[in-house]
Amino acid sequence: MSSLYKPFSVSEGPCKDAILRRGCTPLQHPAALTRIPSAGGGSTRTFTPIPNIYPGQRNLAAAAIGGRTITHPWKAILAGGIAGGIEICITFPTEYVKTQLQLDERANPPRYRGIGDCVKLTVQDHGLRGLYRGLSSLLYGSIPKSAVRFGTFEVLSNPMRDATGRLDNKGSLLCGLGAGIAEAVLVVCPMETVKVKFIHDQCSLRPRYRGFFHGVREIIRDQGVRGTYQGLTATLLKQGSNQAIRFYVMNLLRNWYKGDDPRRDMHPLVTALFGATAGAASVFGNTPLDVVKTRMQGLEAHRYKSTLDCAFQILKNEGPQAFYKGTVPRLGRVCLDVAIVFVLYEEVVKLLNNVWRTD
Repeated sequence: MSSLYKPFSVSEGPCKDAILRRGCTPLQHPAALTRIPSAGGGSTRTFTPIPNIYPGQRNLAAAAIGGRTITHPWKAILAGGIAGGIEICITFPTEYVKTQLQLDERANPPRYRGIGDCVKLTVQDHGLRGLYRGLSSLLYGSIPKSAVRFGTFEVLSNPMRDATGRLDNKGSLLCGLGAGIAEAVLVVCPMETVKVKFIHDQCSLRPRYRGFFHGVREIIRDQGVRGTYQGLTATLLKQGSNQAIRFYVMNLLRNWYKGDDPRRDMHPLVTALFGATAGAASVFGNTPLDVVKTRMQGLEAHRYKSTLDCAFQILKNEGPQAFYKGTVPRLGRVCLDVAIVFVLYEEVVKLLNNVWRTD
């Protein structure tokens, strides 16, 4: 063999030093090493230069080598925003009905006898467009909400994944909790406060808010920026537990389905089924928090001294069953919501992977 192509060992010399400076050993990055026959007929490990890999990238590189490619956070943000915007346009009427039923307190003569009656009276008084009252506030918030949720989840989960890209169940629970808290502070609390006030305002004989920007302007003029952060504690509890449960159940089912083959593709129908299951689990797990949050963000929120006081008054005046008001419409909406979002997210990520290389 020509001296130009003569292999050299990584056990000594500058190559060993170069690898150690990168913070790894030959065993950690076998892809960087090859065996080339030596002049004497034997074999030796040779060093093949690879791009610099700093510690924060190691799990990404390992996952790409071992199986599933980890989703880049910027792809997650874009895919999450697209999925959230489409989903809310499909499911908003169920959110409207759920909110109306939760605001319909027993302490006062209830206006609605159930889901059907709520839909009937809304359409009768305001037409079909009435079921979409408050959509603008939720639409403006749903896109950044889903973007923050999935982006945060990927940022938190990427360093916790193993060499095949698999995330364990404890990790998915913690990362989901972090994603829920992030979206609650940055997007959900102000968005939900405006949405609830819009829907509650429609119950008035003379609605005050003429549109999204007019409503936000009026709320800030009357109550300051703090007026858009009513019920923050309840929102943190709700969103944190929501996403912790959803990502935990979704990850649990995904790992079960893929078994020992992390490269196994999931059909969109399977993703939708798992997403609906995760959504149902979150509904039964935290609807009481959702009811308290809704009351703390309504036009009568001044009646409550705190989140705890709100929960106590609901229990005292309406009984424990009041904590599950709106469960049925919320169940329908959330199952559909989570199923659609996870399917759209996965499909948009696949599309982005084809046109946007981040490896």
